[in-house]
Amino acid sequence: MRIIAGKYKAKVINSPKTEKTRPTLDRVKEAVFSILTPYIQDSNVLDLFSGTGNLALEAISRGAKFAWLNDKENIAISTIISNVELTNSKSCVKITKKDFVKCLKQIQTLKLNFDIIFLDPPYDSKYALETLKYISDCKEILSKEGIIVYETDKNYMNKLEKKDSKLSLDFTNLKCIDSRNYGNVILKFFKWR
Repeated sequence: MRIIAGKYKAKVINSPKTEKTRPTLDRVKEAVFSILTPYIQDSNVLDLFSGTGNLALEAISRGAKFAWLNDKENIAISTIISNVELTNSKSCVKITKKDFVKCLKQIQTLKLNFDIIFLDPPYDSKYALETLKYISDCKEILSKEGIIVYETDKNYMNKLEKKDSKLSLDFTNLKCIDSRNYGNVILKFFKWR
């Protein structure tokens, strides 16, 4: 796994040997960042289910000014710390080891908001949907012109749609503005209504 572009271009970063962490593939990451180009420069980034730090560090490499990397797994946190050290990006990141709801509550308490939020939780969880609802309801964590990138897979989305044929990914204050498929990976982009 490597950083694709920017000041850390071609820097190889670590990925833990575990099923719990599934780094975003380079081709998917390249597609995400080509879409995010207008949002990156001097942005604040939240990578809520960070895993390796791959997405947040790519954003820092391309010009984001700050990234908050969160994960609740010990192996993910140790990988994130080693990747932050490899990229020498300590001065512009915050790393927390929390359940995603506790992390969101801390962000609210600190009155922070983010221009880009990455949601790449375990595919078989409802964490992303719960996070989207939380952000939609609180209206404080995503900046006015910000964007949320939700990564999931076709099998999980099909399973959700079978359970609820009227499944809607539009929330009270957030709407899905774009959806892209890359093999089994589905990317959905959300903004304020």
